[in-house]
Amino acid sequence: MNTATNSQNPSGPRKIGKLTVTVDRNLCIGAASCIAVAPKAYVLDSEAKAVFLDTADQESPETIIDSAKACPVAAIIINDETGKQIYP
Repeated sequence: MNTATNSQNPSGPRKIGKLTVTVDRNLCIGAASCIAVAPKAYVLDSEAKAVFLDTADQESPETIIDSAKACPVAAIIINDETGKQIYP
């Protein structure tokens, strides 16, 4: 079974390749579209909020960006290696 990475802060920020990814738990509505796009990166927790899996770094940067774009409420925030927000 896949497990969430960081029990203290399971929704990030999480470094995936050169990207820093954060799920805004206040925005997340549990639509699970991120999981459909990047199943190795996310799972819904007991509150139906997206959290990162230990396998998140197995997803490509393109897939991570696509998963953020798939979110209907733009709850996945992505920053590049310089800290510049690239999505949303």
